[in-house]
This record gives sequence, structure tokens and C-alpha cells, in this order.
Amino acid sequence: MGVLTLLQRDIKWRFHNAFTIVITILQPMLWLVLYSAVAGQAMQGIGIQNYTAFILAGLIVLVSFGTCSSSGIMNYLMKADGSFYRILIAPVQRSSIVLGQVLEAVLCNFIEVAIMCVVSLFFSVKIASGFLGLLVIILLVFMTSFFMAGLTYAISLCLPNEVLYETVMNAIVLPIFFLSTALFPEDKLSGGLKIAVNLNPFTHVINVLRNLILQGNIVAHDVILIILLLAVMCLISFSWALHRLKKETSL
Repeated sequence: MGVLTLLQRDIKWRFHNAFTIVITILQPMLWLVLYSAVAGQAMQGIGIQNYTAFILAGLIVLVSFGTCSSSGIMNYLMKADGSFYRILIAPVQRSSIVLGQVLEAVLCNFIEVAIMCVVSLFFSVKIASGFLGLLVIILLVFMTSFFMAGLTYAISLCLPNEVLYETVMNAIVLPIFFLSTALFPEDKLSGGLKIAVNLNPFTHVINVLRNLILQGNIVAHDVILIILLLAVMCLISFSWALHRLKKETSL
């Protein structure tokens, strides 16, 4: 049993529980369609002509958070039906188990991001940086969702039940989202709030994604720094998830 077999198994679970896809994309879609329409006129007064395009980068990150958070629920459901423990006793590397589930969350995230981007086309959203910019966006979305999937996998193995897990994930995701430039430009912030926003790594991820969507030029320096940052974060989250799974085996 390898990564591809586990990935296929997890994909079947996802489509069997298709409500997880609907729930995680529903809120970002409402933000995209309703909030951008309501706030769009007000934002034109500060120079943002297409607010839907402006918030799309933040909503892509929000979708990644939501999709990968739902992936952590999979462990609780698998423990309930016993399949989680059957995999543990199977002759398969622990890293393959983690990687299979993480990649499933990444693939599901790409589906949801693609749906949201298609909807955004009806609001005149275009990627100004062209095909090369699209490739960079795909890489950043992959790395963001990979990090978050590894993190949620580890957290789900630390907490005893899904109720506590959902509470903790909300306590993590909501502050990260709102203490970022997802909805408002950074130059309108000041004081301690601006410092907190700048300390949030996803502020910089969102800024790079937004520049790729809105600006025609690609700032190589910023892109490289964000890729390196996400690479370190992915390594940390995957290592933690693998450590938690091995600890689960030793119990």
C-alpha cells in the first residue's frame, strides 16, 4: 500500500462525504459574491476599482484553510469506524499515510479554488501577470494548502474529539484571516494592528497573490521569499504530523 493507494482511498472518502466540499466553499463564495458587491462601492473611494479581484487572493487562502481543516475531521471519522487503526497496522510507511491524506486535501483545495476563480470571471477578474503568473499562483496555492493540511493532520491527532478540534481550528483560522490584508489594504492600517498584520505570514502570501492577480509584473524577490517561507512552513507541519502519527502508533 503506497501513497497513490492511500490517496485514492482518501479521495473516495471525500466524495462519499461531499458535504465537506460544499461547506468549506460556501462561506468564501458568499464573501466573493455578496461582500464584494456590498463593499465594492465603498472601496472605490480609496482607489480599489475591482474589489472582487482585490479580495480574491485572501479568499483563496481562506478556502485553503477551510478545506484542510475539514481534512482533519477525516481522522476522527476514520477512528470511529476503525479504518484509521487498520491502516496503522498495515505494512505501509508512516510518511506515506500522512502524505496521502495531505495530498487529498491539496487536490480538494484546487477544485474549490478553481470553482471560485471561475465564478470570479463573471466579476471581470483577470490574472494580469498572465500564464507565468498563473503558474506561480498554482505553486503558492499548493504550498499553502500543503502546510495547512499537515498542520490540521497533526492537530487532529493531538485533540480527543472533533468538537474541540473545530473550536481550536476556528481560534486559529479566524484571527489569521482577519489579521491579514485579505479584506483591506495594508496602507490603511496603523499602530499595533499594522504590526500584528505584518507579523502574520499569510499577509505576505496574500499580498504576493494579489500582486499576481492585479499587477502585470512579477516581483521575483517577493515571490522567492514567500516560496522559501512556505517551504519551511510545509516542512515543519509535515514533520509534526509525521511525529504525531508515529506517537499514535507507539500508544
